[in-house]
Amino acid sequence: MSTISANLVKELRDQTGAGMMDCKRALEQTEGDVAAARTLLRERGMAQAGKRAGRETTEGKVGVRIRDGVGTMVAVGCETEPVSGNAEFLAYAERVLDAVEREGAEAVVSLDGERVELMAKIGENVAVRGATRMEAGEGELLAAYVHPPAHKIGVLVRVRGGSEEAARLLAMHASFGAPGWLRREEVPAEVLDAERSVYANTEQVLSKPEGAREQIVEGMLGKRFFAAQPGGVLLDQPWIHDTSKTVTRALADEGLELLDLVRYAVNE
Repeated sequence: MSTISANLVKELRDQTGAGMMDCKRALEQTEGDVAAARTLLRERGMAQAGKRAGRETTEGKVGVRIRDGVGTMVAVGCETEPVSGNAEFLAYAERVLDAVEREGAEAVVSLDGERVELMAKIGENVAVRGATRMEAGEGELLAAYVHPPAHKIGVLVRVRGGSEEAARLLAMHASFGAPGWLRREEVPAEVLDAERSVYANTEQVLSKPEGAREQIVEGMLGKRFFAAQPGGVLLDQPWIHDTSKTVTRALADEGLELLDLVRYAVNE
């Protein structure tokens, strides 16, 4: 076996970012051929990355951009907080944001090879948890909020009327309220039936006259389910900026009509 110099190991490490011992072993197996060793390291990294693909990604970053009437938001997950601040991870997340801004959410697929290579390099699963692109029509506004300092939760909204600040406050509310649905009509019937059944069989309801039970259940549904934070229906939630109002009332006061809203949270 030929002797592998430290300079050759360093050259391969600089090219691949792999560990010193991994580089040395690859060079030994390829008899000092840097190109072949680079290929070998890449193949090994890909195999390891495949094994990591099923791991949970509860850390990461949400990135958002609004310009020229286009709003873009992506959520890129990783496994640990240190990696979420890694320069290469952040650069990849920025490239995902760029691609989605140009071509829409389907552009994420074109970066999958780069994602797998990044996984091989940093030793963690990396997953695009969400990607969306919104365009503002005539008379519409786009606004966003990303919760600092961790940037793990972000919201992008499209509205009509009102002001940019009011739209941003709506996005901020949604980041905290974590609604399951925007409007009551979006809640599946089977979900509502299950909730009603739970309330109807509580002692609080069963102890009341039968004729009053349905009304009591509907009241409980409104307060405990529709207005729930997290979960529930956005328009029914108490407005976090003034809890004496619902979101519906707050939007009406601002002359704001909600058209679309997307919320991403890498830690949920």
